[in-house]
Amino acid sequence: MSSISSNASFMAGLARFNPFPALLRESPAALARAAVRGIGIPLAAILAFLVVWGQVSQQIETSLGTIPGPVQVWKEAVGLWDDHVAQREKADAFYERQEERNRKKLAKNPDAEVKIRGYTGKPTYIDQIFTSLKTVFMGFLLATIVAVPLGILCGLSSTANAAFNPLIQIFKPVSPLAWLPIVTILVSALYVSPDPFFEKSFLTSAITVTLCSLWPTLINTALGVASIDKDLVNVGKVLRLKTRTKIFKLVLPSALPLIFTGLRLSLGVGWMVLIAAEMLAQNPGLGKFVWDEFQNGSSHSLGRIMVAVFTIGIIGFLLDRIMLALQTFFTFGDQR
Repeated sequence: MSSISSNASFMAGLARFNPFPALLRESPAALARAAVRGIGIPLAAILAFLVVWGQVSQQIETSLGTIPGPVQVWKEAVGLWDDHVAQREKADAFYERQEERNRKKLAKNPDAEVKIRGYTGKPTYIDQIFTSLKTVFMGFLLATIVAVPLGILCGLSSTANAAFNPLIQIFKPVSPLAWLPIVTILVSALYVSPDPFFEKSFLTSAITVTLCSLWPTLINTALGVASIDKDLVNVGKVLRLKTRTKIFKLVLPSALPLIFTGLRLSLGVGWMVLIAAEMLAQNPGLGKFVWDEFQNGSSHSLGRIMVAVFTIGIIGFLLDRIMLALQTFFTFGDQR
């Protein structure tokens, strides 16, 4: 019987992610209105934005010329991709030459010592994107590991909440520009290794992201835990559940919607903080790319900066959509 119930629950969960049965029940007029509202209006707004941008950009003169329009920005994006492809081809050729040289060396002397040197070419724009993504995910993971347990503690215990709340309110508004010098000094002093697993610049940016992004998750987790149905708490007391069982069986399932809301906010904050930290500390990533182009001052710089702006915005949007999909998958109830 429990197996039948589990299968039914699973199928019901799948139905929540499949819009087609609901669409088939709608009238053609309702489907047309939904298509216009969901696709037509956004596309029209984007088109209008591009037209206005193309017209206004030609009217503004800067020290680097006129503001690049959509066509020029697209050309710069294509150019950055072509540069990435060219760099990858150079790297592949570099490693092929090394392998050929080592193969000949081993053919002459099987006991010869061979070395594989890493390619030291300049990071491309795509490399900078992946560097920023790795950094923000590391900072977000550290923030989640700290914020969720601490939020559960504050939500379950009024004493812990009273103790931590002043510290949360003090540190929550602190700018990443204030945290970054402190983190840089501490990482340089404490992370000393002849063969480090992580680069210091990577750790500095990731820890700065952690310090600035953990607060939304912490606050929302504490609020979600403190707001769970009192009947559930009473059931746990009647059944004399262990603290671990009560947390994982009663508290977390009830608080998950607010926890995921905090995680979405934290990831958005972390992404914004990371770009600022990379610009200020000149750590590898999209922030450094923007700053380098600004300092370069070439005729392509402004267009490339605008490519980076759109990239940052699109990635931030996709990260939020991923977190929303995870929230929908792991939580129950109305999804608005």
